[in-house]
Amino acid sequence: MISQLTPSAGKLLISEPFLSDPNFARSVVLLTEHGDNGTLGFVINHPSLLMVDDLISDIGAANFPVFYGGPVATDTIHFIHRCPDRIVDGEEIAKGVYWGGNFETLKALIGQGAVTHEEVKFFVGYSGWGEQQLQDELEGNTWIVSDQYDSDMIFSADEEQLWKEVIIHLGPKYAHISRFPQNPNLN
Repeated sequence: MISQLTPSAGKLLISEPFLSDPNFARSVVLLTEHGDNGTLGFVINHPSLLMVDDLISDIGAANFPVFYGGPVATDTIHFIHRCPDRIVDGEEIAKGVYWGGNFETLKALIGQGAVTHEEVKFFVGYSGWGEQQLQDELEGNTWIVSDQYDSDMIFSADEEQLWKEVIIHLGPKYAHISRFPQNPNLN
């Protein structure tokens, strides 16, 4: 098994470079829950074609992008943020990163232009694993677990580079992986 860390809320799952599942190809997943009953998180680097105001009619002209959080419950909307002083009741899942909170307050803040893309990230659906499923995938070297990131990476506007950036942050042992081609057959 490549990964030495145990998954937990606030850690990242970084997909191996040649993962063929289109839901998770070159994915970075921020874990929000991990326990005996399973794991939940959001793919933070796969933007959808949707904007928040496409999904929520009473939010005003909110041109916040919506990310594809994962293949589970794609009829749900979730958000993470880093402004707990303005969006209360969120759960801190990593230093300075919060999951959820008072949605009515968030809508009002968006309407006032009082929050930015660098502070809030929206997801449609989520990623989930059953109680032993993620462990099996870790043992199969599908994922690397990491805590080597900062909140700026989570809210990065350069989603295409995020996978490479978190790989490089793992250190020299892994940095070469960031240069692997997406399709080795084209090499």
